[in-house]
Amino acid sequence: MRRTALLATVTALVAGALVWPAARQADAAPVTFAHPGVTVSKSQLDFARTQVNAGAQPWKAAYDQMMASKYADLNRVPKPRATVECGSYSNPNYGCTDEREDAIAAYTDALAWYITRDDRYAKKSIALMDAWSAVIKEHTNSNAPLQTGWAGSSWPKAAELIKYTYTGTWANSGRFATMLRTVYLPEVINGSNSNGNWELSMMEAAVGISVFLEDRTSYDKAIAKFRTRTAAYVYLSSDGALPKTVPSQNLDTTAKIVNYWQGQSTFVTGLTQETCRDFTHTGYGISAISHIAETSRIQGEDLYGTDVGERLRQALGFQSKYQLGEAVPSWLCGGSLTLGLGPVTETGYNALHNRLGIAMTNTQKLTEQNRPSGSNNLFVAWETLTDGDNPN
Repeated sequence: MRRTALLATVTALVAGALVWPAARQADAAPVTFAHPGVTVSKSQLDFARTQVNAGAQPWKAAYDQMMASKYADLNRVPKPRATVECGSYSNPNYGCTDEREDAIAAYTDALAWYITRDDRYAKKSIALMDAWSAVIKEHTNSNAPLQTGWAGSSWPKAAELIKYTYTGTWANSGRFATMLRTVYLPEVINGSNSNGNWELSMMEAAVGISVFLEDRTSYDKAIAKFRTRTAAYVYLSSDGALPKTVPSQNLDTTAKIVNYWQGQSTFVTGLTQETCRDFTHTGYGISAISHIAETSRIQGEDLYGTDVGERLRQALGFQSKYQLGEAVPSWLCGGSLTLGLGPVTETGYNALHNRLGIAMTNTQKLTEQNRPSGSNNLFVAWETLTDGDNPN
């Protein structure tokens, strides 16, 4: 009888009638999304709140910085538009700054709510989100994809905190979700063949929006594009003589790749596609990589243990070294760098150094030197508060 039963089980398995419980497929969306789960988790927020309430540093200074900023102003008046038009280098700028800063303010107020439990901040966050979801229809002009990526990275961070931690009501949360699904997601989900920080920021928005919408299909698509772009953005010596490329860009000769890498023909570990352009844009790319890796970790897949983590570590270390003042060799960007990395190191540093125990001397020095890190007024905000030496 036992032999007959075993044969029947094997036969059923072969026929596909039975399947063993499957392990989660690599790079696949979670079966059940974690909330709040866009760049910061509840346990991270609870740690930050405990530290602030205890007056511990650097969290209390970071909190004070946030609360003193224009983004935490309860008298802020939202400035929504039906059409946000953003040209190259913000010319024209019809609603671009307003949208980005209202989105950061919504996230700032949501964080303020979580730490203070003052209802006024939650209601202000909701008012900002409601104002935009009632009005906006599209983004236009050449910078539309990047603008959508930047604002679309902040909106779901605010929405996640309000929807999943606020004890009051948010009557228009469905309308806000519709805004993300119809106005933002279509603009970012297919990526970009521009400089790499564009697509990385766009994928940050797409991943965050997918978590809020619990959209597994768009999450998987965004993560796949992110993995390809990250490999093509940060060079590792293991990549070979030339950096990896994004297939759709048709960078099929050495000359094309060198041109795309801002004229840099010597490739070393940690160099990014935009290092020789300037550190500010490089910082945008590095920040987006860290944000997506962090969201993915919260959602149950730790990309820090993959090449994503190694590329992030090397990019942070390489750029931090020169941001701290090391002399630039003649082979690197013609011997001249345009610095200005921005407040972008906390998330990656915390994940790689504090959680995984990896020595990151230059990144640590720069991170601690810049504390508390504030906002870049585009899509990065208050990461010493949320990520600084956070064990969760």
